[in-house]
Amino acid sequence: MITYYTEDHEWITVDGDMATIGITNHAAEQLGEVVFVELQGAGETFAKGDEIGVVESVKAASDIYAPVAGEIVEANEALVDTPAELNEDPEGTSWLYKIKVTASGELAELMDEDAYKALID
Repeated sequence: MITYYTEDHEWITVDGDMATIGITNHAAEQLGEVVFVELQGAGETFAKGDEIGVVESVKAASDIYAPVAGEIVEANEALVDTPAELNEDPEGTSWLYKIKVTASGELAELMDEDAYKALID
């Protein structure tokens, strides 16, 4: 499995043509206490850069953008019911989507962990 990052502070871990998407620890820290999560449902398709969700905190609202084109296989509906969980483990159990990647070539446009760390430092 390989993990990539976006300039919008999202991560995507890829295993074959399946991937998991979420927000980074840095994004969760910047947002503060998350109070609302809106996610699309399974079966929705999207292009790279499309808005695929919204995360709102006591400080701000932030759109979630698709890091690559794909189709949603599963949304983490538990976050809709208990959005504060997103602050607990944003790069682990509090993922947002499981997707089927439909344009794997777009992964080359994303950052690796070192490049992302340089971006946020």
